[in-house]
Amino acid sequence: MADRKCLALIAHDQKKDDLAAFAKENEAVLSKWKIVATGTTGGRVLDACPGLDITRLKSGPLGGDQQIGAMIATGDVDFLIFFVDPLTAMPHDVDVKALMRLAIVYDIPMALNRATAEELIAFRRD
Repeated sequence: MADRKCLALIAHDQKKDDLAAFAKENEAVLSKWKIVATGTTGGRVLDACPGLDITRLKSGPLGGDQQIGAMIATGDVDFLIFFVDPLTAMPHDVDVKALMRLAIVYDIPMALNRATAEELIAFRRD
């Protein structure tokens, strides 16, 4: 199924459970896509949805955000769901901003919260 669209999943620590719950509620739709995720986020989503095709990359602070950014730049990621915690300081905030910048530059649809992710999923059911 090499022609499947690729979705990138990332969540800050305080949002990982919310992203896993979102994935569980939308498992049937997500099962149609190839998924890449940062390490811990991917693990949480796999725990909730063991049947999903998820490739886990490095943890965000250890380079996972940059790996996903590189995949965006090479055209390997079609859209991004990144549950951001705006109330907690992130030591790797520069990496997060770089990732978001790449998604904007390469015109990748990006959801930063659950409400937008729901809309993105509804719109991208193909």
